[in-house]
Amino acid sequence: MKLLIVESPAKSKTIERYLGDDYVVESSIGHIRDLTIKGKGGFGVDIENNFQPSYEVLKEKKDVVAKLQSLADKAEHIYLATDPDREGEAISWHLQEVLQQPAYKVSRVVFNEITKNAVLNAIPNARDIDMDLVHSQESRRILDRIIGFRLSSLLQQKIGSKSAGRVQSVALKLVVDREKEIEAFDSKEYWDIHALLKKDDNLLKAKFIKDQDGKSALNSEEEAMKVVSLLQNAEYKIDSIDVKNRNRSSKPPFITSTLQQDAGARLKYNAKRVMMIAQKLYEGIDLGEERVGLITYMRTDSIRLSDEFIASAKSHIESNYGKNYYKGFKNKNKKGAHVQDAHESIRPTSIERTPEKMKKYLSTDEYKLYTLIYNRAVASLMSDAVVEDTKVNILANNCLFNLEGERVVFDGFLKIYEEAKIDESEDLSRLPSLEIGEVLPLNELLYEQKFTNPPHRYTEARLIRKMEELGIGRPSTYALTMETLRLRSYVTMDKRTFVPSKQGRLTSEQLDLFFSSIINVKYTADMENTLDEISLGNIVWYEEIRKFYETFMPLVENARDNMVKLYPKLTDEFCPTCGLPLYIRRGPFGEFTACSGYPHCKYIKKAVKPDPVKTGIECPLCHEGELVERINVRGRNKGAKFYACDKFPKCRATYSGLPTGEKCSECGSPMIKVEDTVRCGNERCKTNRKKKETK
Repeated sequence: MKLLIVESPAKSKTIERYLGDDYVVESSIGHIRDLTIKGKGGFGVDIENNFQPSYEVLKEKKDVVAKLQSLADKAEHIYLATDPDREGEAISWHLQEVLQQPAYKVSRVVFNEITKNAVLNAIPNARDIDMDLVHSQESRRILDRIIGFRLSSLLQQKIGSKSAGRVQSVALKLVVDREKEIEAFDSKEYWDIHALLKKDDNLLKAKFIKDQDGKSALNSEEEAMKVVSLLQNAEYKIDSIDVKNRNRSSKPPFITSTLQQDAGARLKYNAKRVMMIAQKLYEGIDLGEERVGLITYMRTDSIRLSDEFIASAKSHIESNYGKNYYKGFKNKNKKGAHVQDAHESIRPTSIERTPEKMKKYLSTDEYKLYTLIYNRAVASLMSDAVVEDTKVNILANNCLFNLEGERVVFDGFLKIYEEAKIDESEDLSRLPSLEIGEVLPLNELLYEQKFTNPPHRYTEARLIRKMEELGIGRPSTYALTMETLRLRSYVTMDKRTFVPSKQGRLTSEQLDLFFSSIINVKYTADMENTLDEISLGNIVWYEEIRKFYETFMPLVENARDNMVKLYPKLTDEFCPTCGLPLYIRRGPFGEFTACSGYPHCKYIKKAVKPDPVKTGIECPLCHEGELVERINVRGRNKGAKFYACDKFPKCRATYSGLPTGEKCSECGSPMIKVEDTVRCGNERCKTNRKKKETK
């Protein structure tokens, strides 16, 4: 009997169908060991002995390990087939250590896709465990343990924050720094002018470019009206027409970060959801007669495609769309400092398993994501699209207007894959036939006051893209980092964008004050490169950890002595149960007041709800009750003011601002006043300020 061990039960279920009766396929169900909490600092490493780690079997995995040991003793040979990355390599090494079998009896097997051919071809090519990859993963874990234990403990004691981390804290800093940019942004007034011109049955919207003096920026109403007065009765004559063809190339196949970004933009899935769906597609889908993985491994930063896939895709493209639709693919990575190039990009395992054929076997989410992956991979091999751009210059009383249009001359890769549009206003339509010297009648003149906008807050997709650009984290860490920021209450979500909470901002500012030399973009990116070098065997892992440790620990000691301690705060009240002073502490839902004698005395002062303040305004929802002002006494929005119907729970109307009595012109919801701003009470409605638009 031969034993093959994978990480996931779903994966084992798929693979066992490919192998004969001689094989037993079992799962470790993920990691089986972790660092102990022994030794100096509870790090689970011997600092004086080159940071040698000490491991123990996870409590919940003892039965799993016992079963695997029993099977290993009986097995003729053992194949370790965990995921094809550093983490998978480390899990295989942990299994080898725990199973305690002779070295000749254990082999490492790697495959990038779970298909019959891939699995059967991998077994004859089994190898020894790559200890450089293991040391790289061990180093990451030890670094994260040291930073996590020391920083998390310090922040909990001093400011009541839950945790800190090497990548997590830098991602939080990006979010906080962006919020500060937004707050410091000085909005400037400007005016847009457009001329609606008639051509047969078409209305063409030409944009004002510059006036007779060459001035293009109109920064006040006075400047705008001066130009408008010149244009009201002007003749709009076509001065030039420029027609050019340009090529649009397809993007490369997905890597982890681009899949998360594109699925976020198109499907509105967060990174965690994307990876959960992709994991199912990778591990295997039951197709009736067979069970097979539909995509290659989904944690990758390589854009390579196998020669076999390229050949099959070429045949598919040429037979379905024509030979002129195939372009091919230069099988080279943009080999930057952050690319591991460990395996292939994310692609379908078979070109024959089209989304249409697979639809009946997949859930809605699986089908949507598989379609995205399939089409992106095929489109990466297809010909460029050829687009005809038309630019028309129009003169009116020596003022210049511009008219733009485009049409697709040859669709190429656009036949199956249209890139997600970030700005729908960029959509250009085809212009009608126009001639130089032609005069276009003015239908109406539009002028609109606008204001420059601050930088966008980060969505998950934007933050992941930024982290990737800066070299922070790796494919396996993006989704976990996003989730951790939310779970620690360091951010809240506003229409899918990250907003730093008070605690998140406090945490980032304190880390910046005491740990700016290591909690920054450059140091974190450099550390990722160091881990890459360890994986290649170019540097000694424990020497790099020692360098970090000797830099990090003095910073911890300085922060322990000098960081202001916010919690617990002594009050002038005493416990009604035991008479000891009451402290204000910080918990998962904010501040609370409790006895200083905890755990011997567990008295917690109940939050007193302030009496609601009547507003005299009828409830816009039920028209029976009256709106009252209330204060949130718990949760993330503790202390925030809101308005609710006094007929609760019969009427559950709530508003973050006081209704003005007006209705939103777009959706009909009540308009509300929040501080000095009047906006729509429906958070999903985009009409939160009235635009000035006059004719």
